[in-house]
Amino acid sequence: MKMDSSEKQPAEDNFQGDPTGKQKASGETESSNVQPPPENNTTSQSAGAQEAHTQAEDPSQDKVQAPAASEQVQQQPGGSSDAVEEEEERMGMKKLSEDMYYNYDELYSRPVITADSEIPENLLHLTHSFGYDCGRRANLQLLDERTLAFVAGNQLIFLDVRTKEQRYLRSCSGGGIGTIMAHPSNRYFAVAEKGDQPNIVIYEYPSLRPYRILRGGTGQAYSFVDFNHEGTLLASVGSAPDYMLTLWEWRHEQVMLRCKAFSQDVYRVTFSPDNPGQLTTSGSGHIKFWKMASTFTGLKLQGLLGRFGKTALTDIEGYVELPDGKGWDFESIDTADCNDDSGLFEIEPMNEMVIGRNVSLSSMVKSCLPDSFIWFAQDSNGGIWKLDLSFSNITQDPECLFSFHAGVIQGMDVSSTSHLMATTTLDRSVRIFDFLAKKELTTSRYKQGGTTLTWAPRLVNPSGGLVVVGFEDGVVRLLELYNPQSLRVVAGRSRYGDAELRLKQAFKPHNAAVTAIAYERNGEILATGSMDCTVFFFTVGDRYDPIGFVTVPGPVQGLEWSPQSHGKNTLLVLCRSGHVVEVQSPDPEAQNHGTTYHISGLPTRNFTFSSIKSHIKREEEIARRQALKEKKQKEREAQLKKAKEEGLEPTEEELQEVEEEEELPPLYTPDPPSPLCCGFYSLPGAFWLSMGGYDSGFLYHCKFSEQQGEDLLQRRDEPFTFLPVQNTDEDPICTITFSSSRQLLLCGMQSGSVRAYPLQPPDFHLTSMQAFWALSVHDNQYGQLRQLRCSFDDQFVLTTGEDGNIFSFSLLPQEDLLKALQCSKAKVPSPRVGVEMEGVAQDIEDPSAYSIETAKQKLEMDRMRREAEMRKVERRKMLAELQNQFKQLLEKNQGLPEHVRLHRTELELDWRFREETERMTAQRVREARKELAWEEERHRIGLQKLQERFWDSLESDTVTVVAFQSDHRISTYRLLALSQRFHELKQRGRVGGPGTVGQERWRNKAEAGKDSSNITADQEDLGEEAVMAPHVVRPGGSKLAGRQAEKLRKATEKAERARVKIEKRRKEWAELYATKPNENCEDPEDVRAIRLATENMGDFKLKTAKDFTVPEHLRMNAEKKRAQLVHLEEKIHERKTQMNSRIMALRDTKVSLVSRLRSQAQQLQAVQERLAPHFCSPAPTLPSLLPEETPETKLRYTRTTLQRYGALRAQRACTRGQELEGGQTLLEQLEAELEKQEETPCHTPADMREREVEESGVTELEEEMREVEEIRLLYEEESLLEQMSSSMWQFDAELCLLRHEKLCLDIQMKLADLRHVTLFQELLLLKEFEKRENSLQERLNACVEEEEDLRSKLEECKQALELKRRDISKLQERERAIAATFQASLGENNKFADFLTRVFKKKIKRVKKKEKAGDDEEQEDSDEDSDEESDWDEDEDDSGSESGGPLDDSVCPPNCNSELFENTVQLRERRLDLEELLVEERKTADNLRKECDSLVKKEKVVHGSLKAAEGDLELFNREKQQKLNELDVVVPLRLHQIEFVSNGVVPCSLAPALVLNTVALGGLQERIKELQVEKSEQRDLYRQARQQHVQLIHDRKDMEAKIQSLEARCEQLMLMKFGKLVDLEALQTLSGNRNLEEMRQDSRVREAAYTQEVRQWEMKVTEARHAVTEVTRHHTERLLSMNSLLSQKKEMEDKLNTRQSRMGTQFQGRRHAEEDERQRLYQLVQSQAQEANALRQEINILSRKGGHILPPSQAPLPPLPDAPSRSTRTNPERLNRHFKLGGGHPSTTSQGLE
Repeated sequence: MKMDSSEKQPAEDNFQGDPTGKQKASGETESSNVQPPPENNTTSQSAGAQEAHTQAEDPSQDKVQAPAASEQVQQQPGGSSDAVEEEEERMGMKKLSEDMYYNYDELYSRPVITADSEIPENLLHLTHSFGYDCGRRANLQLLDERTLAFVAGNQLIFLDVRTKEQRYLRSCSGGGIGTIMAHPSNRYFAVAEKGDQPNIVIYEYPSLRPYRILRGGTGQAYSFVDFNHEGTLLASVGSAPDYMLTLWEWRHEQVMLRCKAFSQDVYRVTFSPDNPGQLTTSGSGHIKFWKMASTFTGLKLQGLLGRFGKTALTDIEGYVELPDGKGWDFESIDTADCNDDSGLFEIEPMNEMVIGRNVSLSSMVKSCLPDSFIWFAQDSNGGIWKLDLSFSNITQDPECLFSFHAGVIQGMDVSSTSHLMATTTLDRSVRIFDFLAKKELTTSRYKQGGTTLTWAPRLVNPSGGLVVVGFEDGVVRLLELYNPQSLRVVAGRSRYGDAELRLKQAFKPHNAAVTAIAYERNGEILATGSMDCTVFFFTVGDRYDPIGFVTVPGPVQGLEWSPQSHGKNTLLVLCRSGHVVEVQSPDPEAQNHGTTYHISGLPTRNFTFSSIKSHIKREEEIARRQALKEKKQKEREAQLKKAKEEGLEPTEEELQEVEEEEELPPLYTPDPPSPLCCGFYSLPGAFWLSMGGYDSGFLYHCKFSEQQGEDLLQRRDEPFTFLPVQNTDEDPICTITFSSSRQLLLCGMQSGSVRAYPLQPPDFHLTSMQAFWALSVHDNQYGQLRQLRCSFDDQFVLTTGEDGNIFSFSLLPQEDLLKALQCSKAKVPSPRVGVEMEGVAQDIEDPSAYSIETAKQKLEMDRMRREAEMRKVERRKMLAELQNQFKQLLEKNQGLPEHVRLHRTELELDWRFREETERMTAQRVREARKELAWEEERHRIGLQKLQERFWDSLESDTVTVVAFQSDHRISTYRLLALSQRFHELKQRGRVGGPGTVGQERWRNKAEAGKDSSNITADQEDLGEEAVMAPHVVRPGGSKLAGRQAEKLRKATEKAERARVKIEKRRKEWAELYATKPNENCEDPEDVRAIRLATENMGDFKLKTAKDFTVPEHLRMNAEKKRAQLVHLEEKIHERKTQMNSRIMALRDTKVSLVSRLRSQAQQLQAVQERLAPHFCSPAPTLPSLLPEETPETKLRYTRTTLQRYGALRAQRACTRGQELEGGQTLLEQLEAELEKQEETPCHTPADMREREVEESGVTELEEEMREVEEIRLLYEEESLLEQMSSSMWQFDAELCLLRHEKLCLDIQMKLADLRHVTLFQELLLLKEFEKRENSLQERLNACVEEEEDLRSKLEECKQALELKRRDISKLQERERAIAATFQASLGENNKFADFLTRVFKKKIKRVKKKEKAGDDEEQEDSDEDSDEESDWDEDEDDSGSESGGPLDDSVCPPNCNSELFENTVQLRERRLDLEELLVEERKTADNLRKECDSLVKKEKVVHGSLKAAEGDLELFNREKQQKLNELDVVVPLRLHQIEFVSNGVVPCSLAPALVLNTVALGGLQERIKELQVEKSEQRDLYRQARQQHVQLIHDRKDMEAKIQSLEARCEQLMLMKFGKLVDLEALQTLSGNRNLEEMRQDSRVREAAYTQEVRQWEMKVTEARHAVTEVTRHHTERLLSMNSLLSQKKEMEDKLNTRQSRMGTQFQGRRHAEEDERQRLYQLVQSQAQEANALRQEINILSRKGGHILPPSQAPLPPLPDAPSRSTRTNPERLNRHFKLGGGHPSTTSQGLE
């Protein structure tokens, strides 16, 4: 690092980020986000990056915390700044000075030069850049108002907008530049580079000095960087493979945060302009939002992926973040409503500007001036635009500042006479540059893109003004370049510009892109190569004429003619597939008169490259191993020699040491072969090749073999020598060129670098190609060099690459370059003489135009076709002349008199000729009949089949009905009768498909089983068996009598009533709890609504989805599909039949109408005959029925018809040889006559009859009668005419309506036909799956039936088990009832209770009621006793052990009630009976339980099989659905139905469009509105339900709290009343007890005595409290006296101090005494204070609780003063407030105080 102290910036620049001039210390608040620089902590960086990568893999945990160093610094927040600085120094952090700069000369990348070579470092100087990498993202930045910056390969170019001057800044890594970004203040700009561990260099502007270097942000390349709004932070994102997002504190070169941005390419990262802690990244298929969150461990990056919803994933190229922190206007999106299901909504823009045609803006930067609306835009089609986005009245039009090529530079060449360069690309333009004046001269655009270009040599065009360009459609254009200023003005037109391109000639030799163009060394022949594997030759002259073409084995990569030093004039054709062909130059004078331009006899030689790189590597490995082996052999011999000299004998292992050789690397041949990059001639028949792919790294010297007869596809040729090229294994040479002196070999590499090798000519074997000079020029990743040329004077080198850049370098030193550039511009050739008067050459603009070869072949075919047609015309003309002559002779013969007229036979030259002709004709007819006999029979049978198929089975033929007064017509459908097969399929379709019935039956039974299993409480009626308690016999010796007995009886009755009430309430609670739903229970209405919504709403999978599950009701098989087909055919037939019947009814109406019109016409004729002619109206033309209206009449004939047909046939036979009118056949002539007969002649009114009536003979009455008759006839005429007209008009109207309906029906029928085709295709597909489906369905049905059977058995078993459980419960209830009855019979204080209990619980052997066969079972029953029996046995044993003496339990003891004893024995018998029944029932229940368990296991197995079968069937249905989805469905649409448009035009392909019904769409739109209303309603309902739910929760909590309080109150009352918690129910059921009553009376007596004693003790306590009060008063007085003493002490001390200050030195002796007295008084005060504290403690203890604490010994206090001082007046009050009287033992307290 070098400090440029001499170039310090002013103070205001150093504090630009902080206007106040105050900067934060790097170790204070920002210290928690600092980590060591990368160069000092490389290991920790890599670990951190790995950790970030690991954590970022999980999208839910996109959090990466700051480095560990920052955490250690953060642990000392309260430390000083020195401690922080020490911590920073310890962790390796550094604080950079504001005025520290790097030295650019030490940073920028320099050329790579071979060591020990004399090649100068400044071999090439960049003079200008003519290109623009417009495809690079964000490749345009604005540094100030007149300077634009963009990346061009390894250069950063600063372009002055006004002067168009360029400045250059070279990359520091040499691996290219990833991206650039300007600082918000425009004082700095960041250059993020590419390469291995690239850096981000921050340069100062405009000095261009390196200010900061950020290291370790990514591994390979940066894709985007951005400053925050304040300019204090920098965010960078890397490209593959790490995609690392890094936040920098760039002024200190420190990493703040680091995290992996995404797992795919990230295109952009930006800071939010309004939210300082927010970032956004976007890229391939994602957009991600980041937030810098502050946690207790430091800052962290939290990432959240943007969701696309139903929209497919897309690459996010750009976005705009709005002030609310979102990437879109959420309100507009939320209120948007799509018109279709595409999910796309176009928001109407506020403003819009049309830039121009063929403009594609990819990025924009705003002017740095405040309040400016000027933007500069990057056009991906090769331009930089200046835009005014003010959208006002004075808005400027868009201005294209600069125009460049767009995309890969396909062709480039330089002039051989001047410093001019021509380029072409696929952007359809050809440009001419003056690289001496550093400007573009002219541009010419065409219909197709250019693919190659060459400049004609001086031999062809001495002025150097001819450029030959090849295009992608196979066209070659000759363009003339000239200076338009040299042309004379024509027709007043003025010329502008320094150069102009004019089309001289255009021809199309190829059908594919032209890839190479080369002139022969003498300039007489032009050769063009193409991707269509052909090479075409043309003669060179004023007009280029084709010679011919040859074919080559592969697409042409390059063409090179042999130099003058070679004897033969040959063309070297380099093919991309690795083939090399040498073609001898064709003769330009040879004339091609054939039908093709293909040159077949031209001598050629072929070479097919075969890889030898693996052989080279193996030889190198063998040589290396041999050298290593020799070295080891020498070392071993030296060791043995040394051992012999030392007298040591070598061991056998040392003598026989043999190394195992490793296997040599295998030989490898790449498949497909490596591509050929370039090549050139060396010697006659020899050439050098540069290969790509696996074979890169060498230059191969090859020559043609003498054996050229092998097949080209099988041919394999190897180079005879090779030349290794350093560092080119992965970077092959793509283009090679020599300087004019051949002293410098220039190579263009795939990595975009240029290599220069000095040579010593003539060096055809390239032996002097050793040292080289290399410089990275174009982009290292995608900037492969396409062309490399030297200027005609070897002063400049020009390069073009695939990155769209064009560079001009100078080969001269800097001093010589300035002298050479004194010439301002290159010379543009002058125009030819008379060029301005020439017309415009014809261009080929149609890409599908014929090529030269295709056009020639077509011309030849047209010529042959014309000749054949001419010969046919001549022969036809001769025949026509002979026929005319013969006709003339016949006419002359007919014109002669009959006696002179010659008979037809006399015109024959010889009758034998006619006979022979007739015989030969008859023979040929017979032969033809024999030959056609099989055909005749085949046609007859075919006709029969056609009749059976198309006529016999025809239900309705086509009938056409035509309107009267228009051309409208309507036709019936040609309808076939439904076949028998159709009716069979229809009958079969009524039966349900197999497997469905069984499955439904299983489902119904399963649901029924579920219902039956839910046994309610009502069904569980235990059938209470009345276990009547026997009459309890009371003991006779009861001592209770009178009032006490009555009281006990009432208590017993009350307890019984309470027990009944409790049982009733318990049963009611049980019923209530039985009806209570469980916690997971839901409302059936809600369940039904949810199921409906699940089935009909939600995010359903499309049928095309792979995971689509076909619903059961939509599953389709062949039978169902066949039923659909049958139903569709039936509907089609029904609709067509209905329409046919209506049309036939209309036809019948027309027939009757025509007959009625004829009768009306006759009436009209009769009326008009009686009218005067001037009263007659013209009668309408009578319509007639056309043949197509009554086609059935064609097959009808009568005898008259047959007779007329015979007459016509005889007449035709008589007039044989004469032509009939119109050439009609007999049937046609017969039909025409029948039609004429059917037509009613239109009679005109009768001719005017002259009625000679004598005037004198006509009376007035006759005249009046005649007028009345005329009036009547006129009325009849008008009525008839109106009736005829209205009838025809009405018929035409009905026909039009019916025609419209039929047209609509035609549309429906066509759609139905398309549907029929689709259904039929589906049926064919389903038939293929039918067999597999049937097998799977049968398997499923078997599993269903088996599971159904098992479930029925299981339900029966469960029901039986439930019944047994009920029986057991009943028996147990009865047993408990017997025990309760026994306990009740005992009564209270029965002295025989233990004996009777032992008798009741005794187990005895009873007489078996069953046979002996049941003894074993009874033995088992006796072994399986119940829990109650065992308990009773234990009680019996216990009672027996406790009894005083043995009693016989079979005999009633003395003084025991015999009735009670007998009752006990009876109850025992009943208990034993119940126990036997319980044992039997339990055994049966166990057997049923085991059976249920086995059935459950079997059901699980069968259920698993059923699930597997259902799964297989589901997979099969899914596969079947996928196959059905592959079928195409035709949907006809009208143009107005297509709303899928792009830029107002319907696209060519409607593949991405979606077809849906308008009604369905409208319904969905209406449904959206309904759903919105429903949504609001549901929200209200939900809100109300939620409020109700909350209220219920609160109510429940209140009730629970109330219950708890009541329970606590109840427990408290129990404790107060009973002294413990008791069972109230048991308490209520208890009856009276004598002992309890006696104990209660005793307790009442004792309670009275105790109450009296308590009163006495309370009086004593009161006296003790009074004593304590008195003692407390005395203590208070003593404290007051102590306080007064302390006050007096204070006054005395003040007086002593005052007096001491006044006394002189004479009182020094008395001072010591006073000091002693003062010390004594201090001690006294301290002792008194201790005593006072002790008294306070004692008083406090006595006031709180009783205790016996004696006060400490104390000295007698001095007497209290009379008047206390002012300072101690409030102390008594405070003491009185502090020492309050409380309860205690006054006697004890007074004793303690005494």
